[in-house]
Amino acid sequence: MSIYLYWGSDDFAMAKAVNALRDRTLDPAWATFNADKISPEQSDAVIQGLNQSVTPPFGSGGRFVWLVDTHVCQQASAEVLAEMERTLPVIPETNILLLTTPNKPDGRLKTTKLLQKYAKVQEFSPLPPWKHDEIVSFVRKVAQEVGVKLTPDAVDLLAESVGNDTRSLYNALEKLHLYSLSAGPQSLSAATVDQLVTATTQNSLQLASAIRQGDVGTALELVADLINRNEPALKISATLTGQFRTWFWVKLMIESGERDEKAIAAAAEIGNFKRIYFLRKEVSALSLSQLEQILALLLELEVSLKRGTEELSTLQTKTIELCQLCRQTSFR
Repeated sequence: MSIYLYWGSDDFAMAKAVNALRDRTLDPAWATFNADKISPEQSDAVIQGLNQSVTPPFGSGGRFVWLVDTHVCQQASAEVLAEMERTLPVIPETNILLLTTPNKPDGRLKTTKLLQKYAKVQEFSPLPPWKHDEIVSFVRKVAQEVGVKLTPDAVDLLAESVGNDTRSLYNALEKLHLYSLSAGPQSLSAATVDQLVTATTQNSLQLASAIRQGDVGTALELVADLINRNEPALKISATLTGQFRTWFWVKLMIESGERDEKAIAAAAEIGNFKRIYFLRKEVSALSLSQLEQILALLLELEVSLKRGTEELSTLQTKTIELCQLCRQTSFR
């Protein structure tokens, strides 16, 4: 495969993949001559990249051509399309053409369809923060990659501490790896993780938990923190909706008389049925009616944000309403 298209907003994971692809393509002794990193500011960036991609490498190794933050999968001229149709099929196997973009490729464009035909397309997007089971699986996978042995409780705690932040996960595991070199071959415990790894930042799941408890002060602090860290308001809204939908399904199954934790987990789309024990406790103070009203409020929040209302004030207003609704439930 000579052509790669990487897209997504997980900059850290994408950068690791880019470096790995670059390292296995280039001979270090000839890297200066055979590596081209072309920025989108250049008016003929795509044409230049295509031309370089068919240029034989100097010396040994291959040639690595990287079109950074390209817009070719969002918009492209007829000239660019024609050049791509001419060039992509004839790029030599010694060369690599890499295109990266933070945006999802527009599948309707001919340029995108052309790349889907000739390129290996890979997405680099953070896992949804409410997909706890997937985050735990990813933490376990990266821990094995880095060479850190963790107990199941330690994996869960690390997943909770770093959330879906890939950079923080790797940084934490590198720290734990250094510790393990002197601690011995045994698996590191949750207590060790708690000592060495600081929760990176407040996240939207913590906001959901504060809202569920009706803690207005903490919830508003979390909203401000998330916005100050440039967390997209729609992403916050999506996380809240996902988490409260999970709680809704758990409560619905319990209210319907279901006692089988595996059946409840299946209905709530939860991979690890053992989480149901904790989710039962989390929804114990919430009624099904209140959860329905909460989901309706979250839908209003999403609509307001998509209509372009001011993010911080909109989130603050809805957060107060949600907390009040949960407090009414708690005090029943």
